[in-house]
Amino acid sequence: MGNSIARKTGMARLWELAASKKVLVFAACTLSVLGIVVSFTPFVAVYLIIGQLVAHFGDLSGMDRSLVIRYGYLAAGGAASAVLLTFFALMCSHVAAFTTLYRLKLDFTRHIASLPMGFHTENSTGKIRKVVDENIEKLEGFIAHQLPDLAGSFAMPVITLVILMVFDWRLGLASLVPIILSYLIQVVAFGSGPAKTFITHYQDSLEDMNNAAVEYIRGISVLKAFNQTIYSFRKFHETIKTYGKFVRDYTNSFENHMTLFMLIINHVYLFLIPVILLISGKVSDYPAFALASVFYLIFSVSIPTPFTKLMYVAQIGRQIADGIERMDRMLDMPPLPESSAPKTTASYDISFENVSFSYDKENEVPALSNISFTAKQGEVTALVGPSGSGKSTIAHLIPRFYDAAGGLIKIGGVDIRDMASDYLMGIVSFVFQDVFLFKQSIMDNILIGNRNAARGEVIAAAKAAQCHDFIEKLPSLYDTVIGTKNIHLSGGERQRLVIARAILKNAPIIVLDEATAFADPENEQKIQKAFEELMKNKTVIIIAHRLSTVRGADKIVVVDQGRIAEEGRHDDLVKAGGRYSRMWEQYTGTMNWTLTNKLSQVKVS
Repeated sequence: MGNSIARKTGMARLWELAASKKVLVFAACTLSVLGIVVSFTPFVAVYLIIGQLVAHFGDLSGMDRSLVIRYGYLAAGGAASAVLLTFFALMCSHVAAFTTLYRLKLDFTRHIASLPMGFHTENSTGKIRKVVDENIEKLEGFIAHQLPDLAGSFAMPVITLVILMVFDWRLGLASLVPIILSYLIQVVAFGSGPAKTFITHYQDSLEDMNNAAVEYIRGISVLKAFNQTIYSFRKFHETIKTYGKFVRDYTNSFENHMTLFMLIINHVYLFLIPVILLISGKVSDYPAFALASVFYLIFSVSIPTPFTKLMYVAQIGRQIADGIERMDRMLDMPPLPESSAPKTTASYDISFENVSFSYDKENEVPALSNISFTAKQGEVTALVGPSGSGKSTIAHLIPRFYDAAGGLIKIGGVDIRDMASDYLMGIVSFVFQDVFLFKQSIMDNILIGNRNAARGEVIAAAKAAQCHDFIEKLPSLYDTVIGTKNIHLSGGERQRLVIARAILKNAPIIVLDEATAFADPENEQKIQKAFEELMKNKTVIIIAHRLSTVRGADKIVVVDQGRIAEEGRHDDLVKAGGRYSRMWEQYTGTMNWTLTNKLSQVKVS
């Protein structure tokens, strides 16, 4: 998937993002450059003071002391002004950075929320988290710090070169030699093949390590249960070793270049001294030359700062640019298309008409093939079949978690692609098999079903979902925050809270994906009774492996290998002797299994 809009890349893209607050960014860069210009004032003042000392060497009584004092004030004022200008530059850049970061994170999270579920299954949580928490976050550092530094870093070498050539062009050229050599070393080092691909490989390694770390943390309970350590979790261990080896090899490959660069740029005076000694006996105005020599030797100490900073700013900029490109690739993933003239529906029958779907378009074996059935309003339609048969895929197509590759899905005779996404999600209530609760209060977790519901409505929904009794035993009742102060819920309790959400939402279409999977027999019966009230005049689709939960359904649709094998009521399907009948026989047979104390004596009675 892609976007027809051609985005800028690299530093051009960073400038584009930073320019969303043009006035503040321009002010930050301008103030930074002015701060750099003013920061050279103390050097000029020192030069003028040394000039006074040299001019009156041997008889300082003739020196204009008030002028020297003014030069001292000039140096102090220049240093103070440089600090103030830099402070105001950073203040402007930080305001621009935080505003840009807020907007960008908001836009990014909104965009990934609008993407089909296929995007989230193809991209791991660790990869998306890295983009949000690291790649976008680093943009704040670029705008707040690197951008003013970049402007100043480009200005500083120019000003430095001007100063070097103004006072004595011969010593200026001598100072230029190590600068040029250092620059050539960097070109050789960072212009090589490994350097060009380093940032991409570096970011890939970080993503792999993040993905493995998330998986490791999620499975920590399993690892501890089997007395395993990080070394036995091969994927995570290998990604750490791979990352470490890659960074070490890359660092070692630049060891000589960086050593030589730092050696030359930090010892400019070693190039100056031979030139000073060589031409000192040939100058006509020795005092002026001596003054210039002293100034260049003092000034040479400050030369490494702008060029080193420029190197690091450019390197950091490349890293951030690569991270932003990864963000842009996700932003370029198109959301599901919306109808220009969205429709609504007055009835809620769901009909599948020759629907086909594949998770991988290149896969010759589709997940669904020519699925056709109708789930009527006011009835319960059950989807049954072996694992991987396509039951959950059918359910996921109803709220457009994915778009079907072929055929039509209609609600009340209206193609779901002609409905606005918000409207479609509003009329479908989904209870997933995998339960997810936010680290918020019980009240807030149930209110996700309907943010406008009153507290009494939430309690009524909780009672209907058989949650009220265990909530009453919690320390803060409905205001208890899940996951804090040793507040933990069982699988069945968590499942019932999610069911309470669905009850509170009160949508006309309900999809239950193994909604009673964690309920014990007693609570399952209570939940079923609660559903009887909830399901009145609604379209209900139940996905179940336990056939006892669906034997009372108005219609049972048997799915096998992505196709509908048969459909009908429980009794009719059992009598037909087909796929469902065999499944029912196997299911009822397992209910009579007993285990003895020997593995070889597993009996079926």
